[in-house]
Amino acid sequence: EMPIVRMICIGFIELWRGVPLITVLFMGSVMLPLFLPPGSNFDKILRTLIVMSLFAAAYMAEVVRGGLQAIPKGQYEASEAMGLTTSQTTVFIVLPQALRAVIPALVGQIISLLKDTSLVTIVGLFDFLHIARLVIPSPTQPFNFLGVLREPLLFAAVVYWMFTFTFSRISQRVEKKLGVGER
Repeated sequence: EMPIVRMICIGFIELWRGVPLITVLFMGSVMLPLFLPPGSNFDKILRTLIVMSLFAAAYMAEVVRGGLQAIPKGQYEASEAMGLTTSQTTVFIVLPQALRAVIPALVGQIISLLKDTSLVTIVGLFDFLHIARLVIPSPTQPFNFLGVLREPLLFAAVVYWMFTFTFSRISQRVEKKLGVGER
């Protein structure tokens, strides 16, 4: 019913989903300062956070849209028959069912975003994986481990796995509690 808002949302989502995250990070880190007025300076971390947030928002919007479209038309008709307003229908009928249906996809998106944070190294920021590689001292420092990268990278892999495994287990508990997949 709101074509202008719909077109803005479609444009936003398609723009952000149509460009790889690496490109978006590069544009936000290197190119954005060139288009800002002289004297305005955003910190590189802030620019990266904004770009990653907008990128994640586009994907989350698509997941939620899929959940909203999964709601049967009969739910809307039943809420009208009960005399609920549009706001009441949205808050009490539609959103609980839609969000319950998209929990697995939302958790998958969060896990993917967690792993994508390692891409910030490309724009010159340190992430967990980059720091794990820097733990090995140079040959001139004491306690040289012969430059072996296996241990810190294995540690980083275990930490990433622990986070993703924990997220998936929490998701499974929430799904079971809410009865996702049951009628």
